[in-house]
Amino acid sequence: MNIFEAIRKDHDKQRELCRMVTSTSGESKGRKQMWEDLKKELQIHADAEERTFYSPLIHNDMMQEHARHGIAEHHEMDELIEKIDDTDMDSPAWLVYAKQLCEKVEHHLKDEEHSFFQLAGKVFTEKQKVDIAEEYQKEMKANR
Repeated sequence: MNIFEAIRKDHDKQRELCRMVTSTSGESKGRKQMWEDLKKELQIHADAEERTFYSPLIHNDMMQEHARHGIAEHHEMDELIEKIDDTDMDSPAWLVYAKQLCEKVEHHLKDEEHSFFQLAGKVFTEKQKVDIAEEYQKEMKANR
């Protein structure tokens, strides 16, 4: 498995968790657990992705701006996560913020999958793509 396949697999998981969280209502059974699962998944993914995937790309002239943009989007998501955590789960605002987060997540995933990956694919060798995937998966597993 290469890094793009490994990340895409986790993106699919994030999409599913977003779908589940945003289909809940204030008194939905399991909302809190689904939210905790999504939050944890987004946080460990961003950390692992920044360490293993973005880090080597930030030193590449062609990729530096893209890597910085991706990291900035991770920070925007962190801010929304904090806002959601600070909002009462039964409040209508909670779901509004959760939907905003999931829209931001979807935008970020599309950016990565439709442009960032193609550019990064030109930077890394095939061996690097596999090595980075192993490192990324190790990070994800250690923090799950």
